[in-house]
Amino acid sequence: MGPGVRESERSVVTIGVFDGVHRGHRQVVRRAVEVARERGLRTVALTFEPPPEEVVRPGYRPLRLVSAKRRSELLRELGVDEVVVLPFTLETAELSPAEFAQGVLADRLRAGAVVVGADFTFGHQAAGDVETLRALGEKYDFTAEGVPLVQGVSSTLIRERLVAGDVAGAAADLGRPHRVEGVVVRGYQRGRQLGFPTANVESPPQTAIPADGVYAGWLECVPVANLPALYEGERWPAAISVGTNPTFEGVPRTVEAYALDRDDLELYGVHVAVDFAARLRGNTRFDSIEELVDQIHADVDQARRLTS
Repeated sequence: MGPGVRESERSVVTIGVFDGVHRGHRQVVRRAVEVARERGLRTVALTFEPPPEEVVRPGYRPLRLVSAKRRSELLRELGVDEVVVLPFTLETAELSPAEFAQGVLADRLRAGAVVVGADFTFGHQAAGDVETLRALGEKYDFTAEGVPLVQGVSSTLIRERLVAGDVAGAAADLGRPHRVEGVVVRGYQRGRQLGFPTANVESPPQTAIPADGVYAGWLECVPVANLPALYEGERWPAAISVGTNPTFEGVPRTVEAYALDRDDLELYGVHVAVDFAARLRGNTRFDSIEELVDQIHADVDQARRLTS
């Protein structure tokens, strides 16, 4: 730490990609917040964009469990005072553990303490670990702590659950329902014609979307800058369809949510969030529109029971 820096100007830093801000991440972040409160310091979450693995493993593009905006919101809900996003480049990847500790942790973030997961690695070719961090902390005047992992919980495993349609398992690991966000765009309006108007959600590339099927969950309006703020903060139980709708040919893969018993919503252009609670069934091709409508009624009834 440079001369003249007061203790009150220092921070407790926690480091990670934090994709999903799942139960394992939460355990680490809560410990960082606890240390900060004990020492009267602010808590800083240091994360990276893009994730380091996308840089050091060309062609590797994992689906994102949360957007960067949502990640920051979730971290702040845990008590983090500031989220710092470090652009991760090939030059960043070349930093030695000592260069990272001095340049980023000590000089830029003024770390008085660093709290990470017990499996944390850093620096060129992941040469540093928690013990390395402790040793560097003695040199650069910060403490370092590795928090035990939550066994069986990881971003990779949560993605695998979503690919399998296990949104309930994903929610258990996340500590909340998995969410897909996006802007409502015009679709084929077949749901409206059948009496179940749906919000057709256009999500960003790389969004982790559950397997094709029908789900119970919730639809919520989440205002963002430069988009209409209709129904701000409103949240409705919903029946959700993911997939290509095999009854109608030539339909691209979509996420559509029907707010139960609401046929009066005008959501085009509105930013919404779809939270997945439970999978009701896989997608099925129906021989007639009447059979499809009967099944939708059954899906809606089941979704209502699960979200009541």
